[in-house]
Amino acid sequence: MLADDPLGATRENPRDLTAYETAFALIEADPNQRLVVAEYAESPGVVGTLQLTFIPGLSRQGASRALIEGVRVHSDARGTGLGSRLIEWAIEESRRQGCALLQLTTDAKRLDAHRFYERLGFEASHLGFKMAL
Repeated sequence: MLADDPLGATRENPRDLTAYETAFALIEADPNQRLVVAEYAESPGVVGTLQLTFIPGLSRQGASRALIEGVRVHSDARGTGLGSRLIEWAIEESRRQGCALLQLTTDAKRLDAHRFYERLGFEASHLGFKMAL
């Protein structure tokens, strides 16, 4: 699913899973990480995923925040409401963990994703910057 779109196809390499397996082990060992997968009972197999990270902070009076990354829904499951259910779960889990803020970034080219997140109550309130290392 990570490589199943025009942007992911240019940066993912599903033929060599070594780096993904290493990353998975690190995520699994970190108590501030949740790697979530979605399946349909009717057709076993992963059809959606996201990573939720909890970040303790000093700003906002010591508030913790949550970060959503790597949201993907299999192309066959798009438009079914699965993506909304994944994000709604992340919102509730972030509240349950006592986070004061939930944030995410999405590529500026993903206009459909921007509309999707706005429908779920997110605001494009900040300008994000990244640097490839």
